[in-house]
Parts: sequence; structure tokens; C-alpha cells
Amino acid sequence: MTTASLSELRRALKNAPPGDLPDLCIRLARHKKENKELLSYLLFEADDEPEYIKSVKTEIDQHFRELTRSTPYMTKKGVRKALTFTNQRIRYSGQKRTEAELLIYFCKKFRKEVPLRNNLTLKNIYLRLILRIKKTVATLHEDLQFDFAEDIKSLE
Repeated sequence: MTTASLSELRRALKNAPPGDLPDLCIRLARHKKENKELLSYLLFEADDEPEYIKSVKTEIDQHFRELTRSTPYMTKKGVRKALTFTNQRIRYSGQKRTEAELLIYFCKKFRKEVPLRNNLTLKNIYLRLILRIKKTVATLHEDLQFDFAEDIKSLE
């Protein structure tokens, strides 16, 4: 079985009867947790982006509260898990402003909760996040760039 391209799928969905679309979405959501989460975001949370950001921030807080600091390995593993969660939520939104805001918040929590002194891997994760934030903020409107500039300076 060959996978159809996005343009072919788009054409097929436009030609599909309107009554079949909910059934197709439900069937798609059954197969993967990410599909279900994305569908939930699109249906229930996409209209209120500030509330979505707030809920993701509380979940990031929860990840950092559950972080195991007994060994550096476990700390790295927990930070990566929290970062994977954050990246997934950023992908659901698809907005650069949300990406910048969530990554800045993640870095603030990271810096506050995790000691970076002796662990090169954690330092590298943090530095890559800073570069990603700068790249994302550079694509935003000038006013938003100015708003985020102070946060970026405090992270460096």
C-alpha cells in the first residue's frame, strides 16, 4: 500500500461527503494518542490560545515537580521527557508566538529547577533551546521581538 501525498488527501477530503468526515476523524483518532490529542486541541482549545498556553505551563510545572534528581542520568531523562511533551504541544498549536512563550517558560523552569554546573549534556540542551528561541523570535513581528528580548537576555 502506498501512502498518498497531502495534496491528494486534501482533494479526496474535499470530494468526500460531509457526513463521512466525522467518521473519518474518529477512526483516525482511534489509532494514535497524538491524533486524539491533536483533534482535542483543534476542537476544544484552538479558540482560546492564552488558556491553552496556561494549561501547558501547568503541565510543564508538573513534569519538573516529578523530576528525579538522584542521578544526572535520571535528571537528563526527565528533562528530555518534559521537553518532548512541550515540543508536542507546540506542534499542536503551530503558532510561533506560542512556541516562543512556551520555550521561554520551559527554559526558566529548567534553569530554576536543574543544576547545570557539572553536566555538559544538560548545558547543551539548554543552549540549544536558547538558540531555538532566538530563531523563533526572529520570525515574529517587531513588537513581539521587543517583548521577548528581555526574557531572552535573562536566560543567557
